Amino acid sequence: MKFWSDSFKDGAAIPGEFAFAVADPKTHVALSSNRNPHFAWSELPVGTKSLALVVHDPDVPSRGDDVNQEGKTVPLDLPRVDFYHWTLVDILPAVTQIKAGQFSNGVTARGKPGPAVLGDTMPGARQGINDYTGWFAGDGDMRGDYFGYDGPCPPWNDALVHRYIFTLYALDVAQLPLTGNLEGAVVVTALRDHVLEQASIQGLYWLNPSAAR
Repeated sequence: MKFWSDSFKDGAAIPGEFAFAVADPKTHVALSSNRNPHFAWSELPVGTKSLALVVHDPDVPSRGDDVNQEGKTVPLDLPRVDFYHWTLVDILPAVTQIKAGQFSNGVTARGKPGPAVLGDTMPGARQGINDYTGWFAGDGDMRGDYFGYDGPCPPWNDALVHRYIFTLYALDVAQLPLTGNLEGAVVVTALRDHVLEQASIQGLYWLNPSAAR
């Protein structure tokens, strides 16, 4: 199974247009165009009945004490946890690509709707809830259910360059046996027993000019 993006090269930096936020010299960060990247695939395994796309950042700080705090830095050696940016399931095998900006084009305060994909963007597909839902839970202006894609926004004071892993799964079921908000970790657990083949590409993103791997 082949899987690639025309928006960035595997292992390279993700352009700011596909991020939730970009660096700003005065305010540290500014909201970006938050477009989903382009993805395409071919040579699916025999027996593929649906596809699933999962996007996660495995480098999110496990503690928020120093996150985005003036005069502090999130250290390189801090343990890290997963943060899910997008889950898209029940993609028909006849689909061969996702266009840039097809599912997200701008930051939507309080989140985009879901889980059903609206309109004719991709009939039958469902989008899970992403982890900005929890991140903004205490913010009166931004809290809500964030379905679909919302791009990178690592802490502006993080010493670590974050990895964003985009994984496409070919599944042996036409519909993933899940209901509800389809949280990222739940989706990954549910699809494990149905994977025929998978392929991943990785992008890098950071807001701290001094960040490193």
